[in-house]
Parts: sequence; structure tokens; C-alpha cells
Amino acid sequence: MFEKLDVFNAKEFPGKTASRLSNYTEEEKEFMRPLPTALYELAVWKKLTPGFNYHIHFEKNYYSVPCQYIKQEVDVRITDVVVEIFADGLRISSHRRLYGKPGQYSTLPAHMPEKHRKYGDWNANRFIKWAQSIGENTEVAVKAILTGHAVEQQGYRACMGVLKLAERNGAGRLEAACQKALTYTPCPTYRHIDSIIKSGWDNPGKAPVDGSESSDLHAFVRGADYYGRVR
Repeated sequence: MFEKLDVFNAKEFPGKTASRLSNYTEEEKEFMRPLPTALYELAVWKKLTPGFNYHIHFEKNYYSVPCQYIKQEVDVRITDVVVEIFADGLRISSHRRLYGKPGQYSTLPAHMPEKHRKYGDWNANRFIKWAQSIGENTEVAVKAILTGHAVEQQGYRACMGVLKLAERNGAGRLEAACQKALTYTPCPTYRHIDSIIKSGWDNPGKAPVDGSESSDLHAFVRGADYYGRVR
């Protein structure tokens, strides 16, 4: 096929001494640019809006944008390998496209709010190891806090607060408070655990400081109306 194409291009025009090939080599070739080194990529464009966790959602995975773009519609360019995010014609974020299990996050530290960035040297394993040094129940509580947030870093402040309770009240009291909290909910928060310690309910042999069970302690126990159950 290519041999016939060469013959066709070299064939002179009727009544002329020029051909397609001679016109190209003499008039056009010097103006030609090199072909791109990378193959052309098909791309899909979408308009998406980052949520309050400063991530866009595409095909069950999440990609961060600078936090100042929360709730602002952005343009997203998606190829087989990259997810690029644009605002007002400027690219504000670029991520390698995630594949595999759903629910994955691609989060760039520079996109985090300041209160998340200050924990930049921390990660889930570091918090879990610290919790393990205190006790099994503390470990369970910290893991619940980490998995209870859409973005892992959003749970770091709460984890730090819980683990710091051991420094102020002793590791034994924190472990007992976590054990108590886990009897009420599989996902205790810092407020739950701190309330138990303040009320004295972490010590089975000691009555609460006010003589009655703290109302804060059970603030997270929800009734039937919360879940919409028909009575």
C-alpha cells in the first residue's frame, strides 16, 4: 500500500513538471514541525463542585483541590492516567488517576486547610502506635476516629486530643474511658471520652463527681426518632 502511495505522490500533474512529492519537498517541508513525542490522549471534561472536604468525586474516588475552592464549580479534565482540575482557565490541581477499590483519596498536603497541615508529619500508623502503647481500647477508639472521616487527616486533631488526655489524666484513665465509651458506641469521639473522664465514669469504683450520670456522657445515644423508626 505504501509503495503505491509513493508512486502516486511522485506522479507529475498533467501538463506540469511538478508532483505532490516535489511540491511538498520544495515548498512545504521546511515549515513542518516535528510530530508530538507523546501519543494523543482522549480526555473527558466535566464540571464538578468540591465538597466541604476540599475533594471532587469522580467514579467513586476523590481528588483534592486547594481548600479555597470549596463549593466552587470547577472544570475537570480526565484521561486514562491523570485527573486535572481547572478554575477560571488555570490548572489548580493535578492527580494520577486512581483505579481499583472505590473510596480512595488522592490528597496533596498543600491543599489542606492550615489546621490539617500542621499535622503534616503525622499519619494513621503513628497515631495507632501511640494508642497501642496505652491500651487495646484506646487503639480501637483511635482507629474508629480515623475511619470515621471522609479524609483521614480530618481525624488527626481529634486523635491528638484523645491521646493527650493520657498526659493530663494518666494512661490508665484514658484506657478505662475508651473502654466505657465503646460500650455505648462503636465510634466514640473526643467529646465522649473527655466527658467520661471529667464525670469520673472511667473509674468503676468511684461515683461521678456530681453524684449522677453526666448528661454529656449520653448525648450521643440517639432515640428512635433520630433513625426515623415508626413507633
